Amino acid sequence: MNRKPDLFDQLAEYGHSDFYPFHMPGHKRQFKESFSKKFTNPFSIDITEIDGFDNLHNPQGILKESMDRASAIYKSDKTYYLVNGSSCGILSAISGTVSRGGTILMSRNCHKSAFHGVFLNDLKAEYIYPQLIGEFCLQGGILPEDMEEMLKNHPEAEAVLVVSPTYDGIVSDIRKLADITHKFNLPLIVDEAHGAHFSFGKETGFPVSAIELGADIVIQSLHKTLPSLTQTAVMHVKGSYVDLDRLDRYVHIYQTSSPSYVLMASIDNCIGFMAEQGQECMKEFNRKIMGLREELKSLSYLKVLDEQVKGTAGVYDVDLSKLIISTRNSNLTGAQLDQKLREVYHLEMEMCGPDYVTAILTLADTKEGYRRLLQALSEIDAKAGDKSGQILVRLDRSGGYGDQPVRPEIRTTIAKGMNLHRKKIHLEDALGQVSAEFVYIYPPGIPIVAPGEVLKRELIDLIVSYKKMGLPVQGLEDQRIEFIYILDGQTIK
Repeated sequence: MNRKPDLFDQLAEYGHSDFYPFHMPGHKRQFKESFSKKFTNPFSIDITEIDGFDNLHNPQGILKESMDRASAIYKSDKTYYLVNGSSCGILSAISGTVSRGGTILMSRNCHKSAFHGVFLNDLKAEYIYPQLIGEFCLQGGILPEDMEEMLKNHPEAEAVLVVSPTYDGIVSDIRKLADITHKFNLPLIVDEAHGAHFSFGKETGFPVSAIELGADIVIQSLHKTLPSLTQTAVMHVKGSYVDLDRLDRYVHIYQTSSPSYVLMASIDNCIGFMAEQGQECMKEFNRKIMGLREELKSLSYLKVLDEQVKGTAGVYDVDLSKLIISTRNSNLTGAQLDQKLREVYHLEMEMCGPDYVTAILTLADTKEGYRRLLQALSEIDAKAGDKSGQILVRLDRSGGYGDQPVRPEIRTTIAKGMNLHRKKIHLEDALGQVSAEFVYIYPPGIPIVAPGEVLKRELIDLIVSYKKMGLPVQGLEDQRIEFIYILDGQTIK
């Protein structure tokens, strides 16, 4: 009997193909490099909590020593190893700083895990909205004055959560945000999942990590931008605004009770490698990035986000290892460019939006990968100006922020939105109804609509447009994106 290829077979086949990853994880499948030379057959090192190997939930030996070394490297008061990804850290930080039923002030462009934390703790979320980078229609940074005004208007808030860098590499002025937050005696949590490389590259042109700028809890995904296995992350704590005992309790709730020693070894190996060789690697990495970006300046229709946006739209700094390629001046949508790069050139991007694609560059990328990307974009750009017969979906976002055409109207909390009685109706008939589901493009997983929010015409049109573009609209139970659950006529408070 002919057996269909299983997951391992398909992964092995893909690993031997010529598809090149401009996406996470940051090791880029380069298993013969200096950062991976210690790793061997994973089965031979996959153990449980046996004598001599400590216990992540009660570290007193080798794991405690490893995390203490990491804390010294990052200059934190404490560093946690996270084997459930950054999502585990975000959930722990929210639960550990805001009392159940309390209020959190958070940037609207947070990852879905932050919204899950709001749901699990029955919190009220007050949103700070990022600015809009008009030329690219991307979300910019958080203005410090906006945060201060929100904190004045919401004295009940118990913590502040922002994303920096964003999925697009946009960095806010964390030092000012931290100073303002501390003026109100509150902790600042920074989702720095995409900035794990900052601490090792600040001397060579990369932004400074939030842990050095006054943030109290900083969560980083090692696997996104550094040579570490998928699902590996760290959480740094610093300062006196966090109840460490309470935070510690929630970390152990959200971490698996059977943490992988393979993943913990990957964290230890990655941080050790970066501590020893990171600065030199990041220096060379920056040189390669700037060389590639210089070559891409010759493109006529495709446009690359660069440092010129610094100082505008709340942008304090830009992580240039995120390559944002806009199609707004071309005859392509983001999904079409993504498809061409994949199907014709065997280059897999991290994600695509309505009119851009995102490539993640890391220190593990090869010269051949850069050459192929440059060649592909040059060839596509040469034909990207012919608009004859081409009908593109363009969205009017002038009244919104980033990809959003309108700010949502919140009718009730996320917890009530998900728990009250609901019914399923056609999406096109949901105008004015209150959503009982999340709707987002994944990646990056930033909600277009959250439970408890009103389905305005602009939002419904946006969801339908994204579906037509072939973007990965998720969150709805109906995977065809035709029906949505709404709250069923109950009194909503």
